[in-house]
Amino acid sequence: MATSGGPRAGNPPSNYNPNSIADNMQNLQINRPNQPPNLGAGPRGPVPPFGPPDQPPRGPASLAPPFSAPPRGPPTFSAQAQGMPQQQPSPFGAQPWQAQSRPNVPPPPIPGSAQPPRMYGMQPPLPNQQSMATISPTMGAGGAAVTGPSKIDPNQIPRPIPNTSVLLHETRQGNQANPPPPATSEFIVRDTGNCSPRYMRCTINQIACTSDLLTTSGMQLALLVQPLALPHPSEEPIQIVDFGESGPVRCSRCKGYINPFMKFVDQGRRFICNFCGFTDETPRDYLCNLGPDGRRRDADERPELCRGTVEFVATREFMVRDPMPAVFFFLIDVSMNAVQTGATAGACSAISRVIADLPEGPQTMVGIATFDSTIHFYNLKRALQQPLMLIVPDVQDVYTPLQTDVIVQLSECRQHLDLLLESIPTMFQNNKTADSAFGAGIKAAFLAMKSTGGKLLVFQSVLPSVGIGALSAREAEGRTNISAGEKEPHKLLQPVDKTLKTMAIEFAEYQVSVDVFLTTQSYVDIASISIVPRTTGGQMYYYHPFSALSDPAKLYNDLRWNVTRPQGFEAVMRVRCSQGLQVQEYSGNFCKRIPTDVDLPAVDCDKAIMVTLKHDDKLQDGTECSFQCALLYTTVNGQRRIRVSTLSLPCTTMLSNLFRSADLDTQFSCFLKQAANEILTNPLLHVREQVTNLCINILHAYRKFCATVSSSGQLILPEALKLLPLYTLALIKSVGLRTDARIDDRSFWINYVFPLSAQLAIPLVYPRMISIHDLDLKETEGSVIPPVIPLSSEQVNEHGIYLLENGEDCLIYIGSTADPDTMRKLFGISSVDEIPSQFVLQQYDNPLSKKLNEVINEIRSQRCNYLRLKLCRKGDPSGALFFSYMVEDKSPGGLSYVEFLVHVHRQIQSKMT
Repeated sequence: MATSGGPRAGNPPSNYNPNSIADNMQNLQINRPNQPPNLGAGPRGPVPPFGPPDQPPRGPASLAPPFSAPPRGPPTFSAQAQGMPQQQPSPFGAQPWQAQSRPNVPPPPIPGSAQPPRMYGMQPPLPNQQSMATISPTMGAGGAAVTGPSKIDPNQIPRPIPNTSVLLHETRQGNQANPPPPATSEFIVRDTGNCSPRYMRCTINQIACTSDLLTTSGMQLALLVQPLALPHPSEEPIQIVDFGESGPVRCSRCKGYINPFMKFVDQGRRFICNFCGFTDETPRDYLCNLGPDGRRRDADERPELCRGTVEFVATREFMVRDPMPAVFFFLIDVSMNAVQTGATAGACSAISRVIADLPEGPQTMVGIATFDSTIHFYNLKRALQQPLMLIVPDVQDVYTPLQTDVIVQLSECRQHLDLLLESIPTMFQNNKTADSAFGAGIKAAFLAMKSTGGKLLVFQSVLPSVGIGALSAREAEGRTNISAGEKEPHKLLQPVDKTLKTMAIEFAEYQVSVDVFLTTQSYVDIASISIVPRTTGGQMYYYHPFSALSDPAKLYNDLRWNVTRPQGFEAVMRVRCSQGLQVQEYSGNFCKRIPTDVDLPAVDCDKAIMVTLKHDDKLQDGTECSFQCALLYTTVNGQRRIRVSTLSLPCTTMLSNLFRSADLDTQFSCFLKQAANEILTNPLLHVREQVTNLCINILHAYRKFCATVSSSGQLILPEALKLLPLYTLALIKSVGLRTDARIDDRSFWINYVFPLSAQLAIPLVYPRMISIHDLDLKETEGSVIPPVIPLSSEQVNEHGIYLLENGEDCLIYIGSTADPDTMRKLFGISSVDEIPSQFVLQQYDNPLSKKLNEVINEIRSQRCNYLRLKLCRKGDPSGALFFSYMVEDKSPGGLSYVEFLVHVHRQIQSKMT
């Protein structure tokens, strides 16, 4: 039998040494429940071995119908030419690489009823005792806690302990929900009734029976849903269920879909809905007798009655029109700045290479337009000798010329496309037009796509300055008036007006989603532009400052993953929950026209939506509460599907159960998303205080109601949330909440956070750091990536070289006295003074370089992101950037981790008195 993924019995945590407790720390107690430790930056899901771009990654047993190639698995990436250091890499060509296939990972241990490990020299935990960490300050001579600066030993404070083994997670066992493994760990799910935590996670894995109990805990009740999340390659594919003309069985009152928690009664002739409690007649052709256990005899043969996630084939009633074709429209900035910085050539090169990866078949349509102060469409019809340019000069009242021939079947225009993409950079090489009509460009492209819907991919390099939705450089006024910006809500993080928002709502109505690739070297007002991708289910990509040497490889890989990842079009999503609870609000990248549903012109495997819940009645202790996410969407191959994920969790009246079953990753993801939302309307200082108070309130509730026996001199943390103070501090010091960040950087951070998944939330603020100067000496157990290092400058030695990554950027710090030979092996430089400002990773012919390339490729595939690489050194802005991530240090932006724990402890003590 698979297990819930508990640790192996009897092994103490790897970083624990019973003899090393320093004299100035009386005791730090950590009794852990049978659950793996939470880790800061672990793998993001599965990694099949991957090959060059022309060969799709191997995923699990294919669930062919819903998605086009490549099968599900993280992206294959392409890097610059490797193994030929002497050759100048071409700025736009990026050769594919072949990663090493993984060694066979040993199967995860399967503990039976083994006790959780405990630290040596401790009393065995009592059954059902609250599991907690206690941190005591130094005792004075008389035995009273010393006041003044508390001496907490930095080596004994809670830190993430990565779990390198693969966990097996069975979603239900013995008719009970199993709490999920940490989102940041690598796990394999066996769906035994509840959906995989990849598709839906709850902030607390037991549901408070009353709203008062929930309020007392200080925690919030929310779901993080990611309906198309990537499965692990070893997981079974989702079953597709076709009910024929009649469609899936549903509750006639609340329209909930049939699932394992609907109860059949009266010999199976009727069923009771687990959401609204209504009793329905079982449809004639769905009748089946019940067994002695009260379950239908066919329950285990029917996926919808035994699996937490299934996909139903949608009938005509779910379609307003025929399923739409897969339309990809590329809109390229050719203004003077875009051409001169190499952004136009980078975009054209990326598009021409990605065309080969678009889904094949008659469903796939493409279109291309370019823009500066006017818009240029291209007629891609086969009959013409070469693509014909059609110019739209009016950027205030936009129209689309020749609607029929601007978007054509991919199979009909391959040659024209290649020719056109090759000639655009030369065609505009002497362009002296500095203006950009971004708003008019997307409006004109939308008009061409309006009849079908589809994906609009925009490459933008400068501040949109003319036509509809033109913007001004308001960042300058923000710089001169930063104190006013701090005192009142920061207007510069909100769109300048409603023009683009109004356009975006219309785009969403016609199923057009917009992705924006910002290849820029200056301020572009992301706060205003981002409203378009956010409202249409799209995404922002940000390359600042854009480098024609190092960024085209990332641009190509980002674009390629964007169009090949599992995704759907013209989607609608709704979450239902049992009586007693209701959905309060949704948050993410979508458009909302009616309160209960979320409209998603596009939806993909990387995007999550946060669903906050509230009580509207009491729940019954001892019963279970169900949640169901239904996503109606069109596959890339033009099939209409309903993906339904159901999760059923126990209800409780005990506060201690809420703390025991808290899910740190999901709670922190919600913290993060709420903070991002607050930054838009409140001064940063206010948001930082709010975030700190959220953390203190939760820990105070635990201290007051669940840990009353201990002395007030101890800081007591619930085991499940013991890293909450560390991650809260990291959030306060992040780009989003730091006072010194650029306006565009903060706006991008906010937009990156809104659709962020649980497994990427913690790494964003608490990145993963490893040393790479000694890669060839390290024994990594079953993992390519060496052990992580705490984010403290004490851990960074000037003789060493360190890599730090947060899922989006990858910084490599080269110490001022690093070994020249190691630098030569890794980067082809022999001194710190030779560090280039723009860096392209090469693979040199030595084991150390090969190992570094393996590590970076592994991180890229875990994160489903190519990651921008930057070399950093001391005494340089790049070094300051690297050290700004050392969140455990004291900094101008905030307290050290030890000081923050002392601050939290004091706040709790003052609340207790």
